[in-house]
Order: sequence, then structure tokens, then C-alpha cells
Amino acid sequence: MAVRTPRFYKYYAQTYRIDTASNGGLAGTLLDLTTGFFVPDSSHIREVMRATTDSNIDGPFSEEKFVHETEIERSHYLSGDGPIFALYDTIKGIDEVAVREGRRRTAQETALVRALQKRTFKMWEDEAARRAAGEPPSFTVTSRFNAGQ
Repeated sequence: MAVRTPRFYKYYAQTYRIDTASNGGLAGTLLDLTTGFFVPDSSHIREVMRATTDSNIDGPFSEEKFVHETEIERSHYLSGDGPIFALYDTIKGIDEVAVREGRRRTAQETALVRALQKRTFKMWEDEAARRAAGEPPSFTVTSRFNAGQ
């Protein structure tokens, strides 16, 4: 039985995507929380596809949730300069107001956050394509994992 792809998961704190490879097999990509980019990593495919409900693996889920989860992790673990991080600050500001007022986000705030997350996700994809084409980075990134190095 063929596996429908793409499939989206959360592997511990990292989002994980499974696609069909050019040879007909499966290929995985994992969010690297030190860079913010996805890296090829097919080593978790069996584990995520066979995960139980009590594991640290969630999914499969929708692409929309994949984008949302990816951007939550990027905004939590990464900092830097440039427009992506300004948008993360906007999202954090929306959440801080809601917390300060002792409430959840309004429907309008949630819709705005989701729209901003889609935008930042696309900005990361565009940056990855630029770098793959040999262009220099357009922003710098610091990760909580390598900030002290």
C-alpha cells in the first residue's frame, strides 16, 4: 500500500515532513532548531509513522498545523534581525496583551497570528531557496541551542 504524501508530524520539538522521493521511496526533512531551516533526514520515517499516542511524536496532521507548529518552534528557539523576527515580535506582542488582560486571543487575533505565521513560513522557504542558489544570507539567526558558544 502506497503512503500518501506529503505527511506532516511533530517529532519532539521539531516538525517533520515526509515526501515521496524521486526513486519512489520516502524522504524526510526535519526542522533544524539551530538554523531554522529544514534538513534532509529520513532516519525518523518509520518511527513517526508507527508512533503511538503516548509518544513524543504527533501526527499526521494538516499542512496548516505543520506551518503553525513550525513557526511556534522557530519563534521560541531562534532570534535574529530582519523582517521575520519583527513579525515574531508582533505575534509575541499580541499574546502578551491577551495574557496581561487575562484572556485568550480573540478570533481576529488568532486569524492575524495564523496569517503572520504563514508569511514567516514562506519567508523562510524563500531564504532557503536564495541560499541554495548561492546567494548570501539576508539575515542572521541565533539559536537558544548555540547562543552560548
